Amino acid sequence: MIQPANRVTEIQEYYFSRKLKEVAKLNAEGMDIISLAIGSPDMPPSKQTIDKLCEVAQRPDAHGYQPTVGIPELRKAMAGFYKRWYNVDLDWATEIQPLIGSKEGILHVTLAFCNVGDEVLIPNPGYPTYTAINKILGTKITYYDLREDNGWQPDFDALEKMDLSRVKLMWTNYPNMPTGGNARMETYERLVEFAKKHDIVVVNDNPYSLVLNEHPMSIMQVPGAKDCCIEFNSMSKSHNMPGWRVAMISSNKTFISWILKVKSNIDNGSFRGIQLAAAEAMIGNSDEWHHENNIDNYRRRRDIAEQIMDVMGCTYDPKQVGMFLWGRIPDKYADVEQLTERVLHEAKVFITPGFIFGNNGRRYIRISLCAKDEKMQEALHRVEALQW
Repeated sequence: MIQPANRVTEIQEYYFSRKLKEVAKLNAEGMDIISLAIGSPDMPPSKQTIDKLCEVAQRPDAHGYQPTVGIPELRKAMAGFYKRWYNVDLDWATEIQPLIGSKEGILHVTLAFCNVGDEVLIPNPGYPTYTAINKILGTKITYYDLREDNGWQPDFDALEKMDLSRVKLMWTNYPNMPTGGNARMETYERLVEFAKKHDIVVVNDNPYSLVLNEHPMSIMQVPGAKDCCIEFNSMSKSHNMPGWRVAMISSNKTFISWILKVKSNIDNGSFRGIQLAAAEAMIGNSDEWHHENNIDNYRRRRDIAEQIMDVMGCTYDPKQVGMFLWGRIPDKYADVEQLTERVLHEAKVFITPGFIFGNNGRRYIRISLCAKDEKMQEALHRVEALQW
């Protein structure tokens, strides 16, 4: 009898993949579910981005394989993006690697740095893909706590007490998802110090720095960070391009070469039109476009999300950034799904239970801001109509 590989039994289908099937079934039954669950921007990219894609797609010579390293135009634009927003200088030719989305980058970085049995540090709460990919690849996962009483920053005192002798990678994510904890230069500096002290590579996942955040930061702003850190960035959130699958890694020349060696044996570069359009977005989107799409838009929706939290009796930190709102559920609920399932089936609103991000999220919910203002308002009305 044919059986799957052992690694298939180590993981589950991604929560949203499973849950969206249930939501689709409810919608097919006429339920009209409003989803406030997934961080997929509902707005389009800028006009010049779409125009560039269409222009390149008309060229007969634009449809061949593209280099895995990415075309120079895109890498130069990515270097310009880092200079524009973080005042960080990157060598476009050697210190940047475009990705077909950050998820594949998590796989490639882990393959490039970890052998089976090596240890990785993963934040709790944190992005589930960090855990899933490491289970698939057979590394040993050690979770480290993020402290709610300190803006969901790492507990460095606890980290220093761990046996770190076999740790190869430490995954971080600031601004943080799911908690909305903002990046702090002090945290970035301590992470670089920690990495150098323990000979660990810190990988900071940074797709939310422009969203509801007036002061974007990068770990690469810390002197010496390139020597021991890798940073992901993405166009999915900040440029309204989640389906385009364009992201990037920045680091030192040696680390980039190791990652490219892995990546070049797995995939090619993405369609040339996507790369040139992404470059256009990175260098061509105005400050006004960014403010309207990444600040003003999400601020309006955030106000509504806070009202939804208030109606349900949840508490939250108003200083959160990013495209979600993270809130603690009232003590009267035995567990978070007692609340989220009631809201799904009675109010017909889909919100995310925090347990999917780790056991430190068991008493929390996450509301996505990626729904039109009128849908957010309708969700509020539906939740208000329940007996609380």
